[in-house]
Amino acid sequence: MKVLKFGGTSVGSASNINNVISILDNKSKDSKVITVVSAVGGITDKLLAAGNLAIRKDETYKDIFIEVQNIHISLVKELIPSDNETIISAVETKFKDLESLLEGLYLLNELTPKISDKLVSFGELMSSYIIVKCMATRGLDVIRKNSQELIITNSDHGNAEVELTITEKNIQTYFKESKSLITILPGFVAKNQDGEETTLGRGGSDFTASIIAAALNVEILEIWTDVSGMYTANPKLVKQAVPIEQLSFQEAMELSHFGAKVLYPPTVQPVLDANIPILIKNTMQPNDAGTKISDETKASIKNPVKGITHINDIALLTLQGPGMVGIPGFSKRLFETLANEKINVIFITQASSEHAICFGIDIKDSQTAQKIIDKTFEYEITLKKIEPILVETGLSIIALIGDNMKNYQGISGRMFSTLGKNNINVRAIAQGASERNISAVIDKSDVKKTLNSLHERFFEVQTKQLNVFIVGVGNVGERLIDQIEQQHSFLKEKLKIDVRIVGMANSRKMVFNDEGIDLENWPSAFDFAEQSNLERFFNKVIELNLRNSIFVDITADEKVSDWYAQYLRNSIAVVACNKIACSGAYDIYENLHNLALSFNTAFLYETNVGAGLPIINTLNNLVASGDKVTSIQAVLSGSLNFVFNHFGDHTNFHDTVKRAQFEGYTEPDPRIDLSGIDVARKILILARENGGKMEIEDIENESFLTTANLESSSVDDFYDTLKEDESHFQHIYASAKTNNCQLKYVAEFKDGKAKVGLREIPEGHPFYNLEGKDNIVMFYTERYPEQPLIVKGAGAGADVTASGLFADIIKIGNK
Repeated sequence: MKVLKFGGTSVGSASNINNVISILDNKSKDSKVITVVSAVGGITDKLLAAGNLAIRKDETYKDIFIEVQNIHISLVKELIPSDNETIISAVETKFKDLESLLEGLYLLNELTPKISDKLVSFGELMSSYIIVKCMATRGLDVIRKNSQELIITNSDHGNAEVELTITEKNIQTYFKESKSLITILPGFVAKNQDGEETTLGRGGSDFTASIIAAALNVEILEIWTDVSGMYTANPKLVKQAVPIEQLSFQEAMELSHFGAKVLYPPTVQPVLDANIPILIKNTMQPNDAGTKISDETKASIKNPVKGITHINDIALLTLQGPGMVGIPGFSKRLFETLANEKINVIFITQASSEHAICFGIDIKDSQTAQKIIDKTFEYEITLKKIEPILVETGLSIIALIGDNMKNYQGISGRMFSTLGKNNINVRAIAQGASERNISAVIDKSDVKKTLNSLHERFFEVQTKQLNVFIVGVGNVGERLIDQIEQQHSFLKEKLKIDVRIVGMANSRKMVFNDEGIDLENWPSAFDFAEQSNLERFFNKVIELNLRNSIFVDITADEKVSDWYAQYLRNSIAVVACNKIACSGAYDIYENLHNLALSFNTAFLYETNVGAGLPIINTLNNLVASGDKVTSIQAVLSGSLNFVFNHFGDHTNFHDTVKRAQFEGYTEPDPRIDLSGIDVARKILILARENGGKMEIEDIENESFLTTANLESSSVDDFYDTLKEDESHFQHIYASAKTNNCQLKYVAEFKDGKAKVGLREIPEGHPFYNLEGKDNIVMFYTERYPEQPLIVKGAGAGADVTASGLFADIIKIGNK
């Protein structure tokens, strides 16, 4: 004999009911089947809504009545397409009873618990009737038994307690004599010993099935719903969540209590007492394995955590004050006050100082709790021995569940370090001695990020999801997007990093997709994008609140760099090729690093110097390893190197600069490159990374440009002055040629001082044969005093700059 229960979604449509019938047909081939069914999905709420409208003299209750009637008649017509007149007539007759009940409520203006039970019982009674009639027309050996004739309760209407001795005897007697292969029973409904209709409250249909299974001591209770078992986390919030193969009764009750809606904890008790396993199955996917709940334990050696769950809409209340310390009785009075008002306490924690007791309750009870607690402790509050109760709302409880967590070290550490890295503030913590449940109170807005972060940490193959937001989708930005798309599968497989671009903006528009922008056709995303705005971009990043978020600045805009501090304060990593922040005022540079440290996030800007070359990283490694950098000599402008490698007595300076700009080696305003300010910023950044507290004004800039070049009013004007001053540039070239030297724009740092300027480099010097757009840096240190450590390679260009940004992103992923 088997006991199955089908929930509201399982019987919520004709197609789903057909699935139910198919399952029962298969199950009945080798055993008798007892089936408990819920009301059609949503019907109970509609019945209560109609009743409440009726007692308020709101005649729209009739609209709900007609809607409910039409839903059931439509089911009959879909399930039994022909010869259904008799059944439809019977359904309409039953609905006349419901109509009369609602009319009575309209006249009496009162919906008592007793009448409410009668009203909401209608859903299960009707669904069970229709299913049985449908199955009978298909030739199945089926009978309907009204649960109200078997399950007897007390008279506590709305949440009646079952009289187990009488009920078990009724169940055992009936099914001992029943010959039908399939028995359908309405869940949730019962009667008291006076024959008055009662209901079993929340989860009542599960409870009905559990009572029957325990009374008949069956091998297993199957609960069929719309999901394939209990999941490692809420699959609506965590896409990677998977069904849990096996749970203990205690684990299942913990998960159910903390928000897993598949099972209601009290329903477990009858089968738990009888040691009968429960199997959670999916009506729409009956071949899925589902979740087995029993007294067996099957803990993973690698992961003792079975699930992550949460409860929303929590209020956190704190009773505190110096008068509580060492004085017995405060806890008793506090919780006795709440119990008298039937307020359920979900969460409790108390520090060893006894200065405060903190507890969580449903937010709907918070105002009542505040009022009655302040009244209970009115005398102590007046004497200022304790403070008025503190109430905080907008919170949720998150919990790790697993029987065997107590046997593994570091579970709590992994949990809270993961939360900390994602800027998730923990308001309170509770962990019982059994260590089956580790709970934390967090802001409700952080629930999705918390669930995904913890699920990634405990259940996924250590694949870290990085959520990237890019500002500046120009030449370099396009290359970065292409590189991320190209390497996505490789990174996921080899490095266990899943890089998603969630937001992007150019100077005109910005676009977001919290599931990740389609990188195969990303330009089309801008077709219907909103107008670009840095403040709205930041607010959207905060609103999405995604784990492992990274803000990438691919601009040269000071207004963008002004937002770095805000991102870092929210534990959002910043990756920048924009040099303004790191080469601006030292206080800003220092503050950004302090923020990154304080909020446990990353601020990376390798591309500030040398594009994709690991110059800053090499310098940092030298310093971190204890070496002392004594001097730095470098060619740091791929743009200027390109210009002076292509300028000569057969080309003019104007055309060479134009070519460099056209090929993307200079900024849109080439004056930034040719004035030397860009190189000055780079050597300033290296000096700061080496510990120097310098400002840009401290860099000596020996310009090779003329006064007319430097004072030009626009880019066009600048190019005009280059033509006019061609003889000046030819003179510079001629001098270098005469001395058998190459022209290189060199940056130097030594003895706490830095300078930049055009130099004639003699043959044999490491800078002499530097070609194209290449950069080179020579680090002289205590460990490299004579032969410097050299970093050399392409220092400009969209592809290498994008690869440098990409490397910083991957570095964050590997952290």
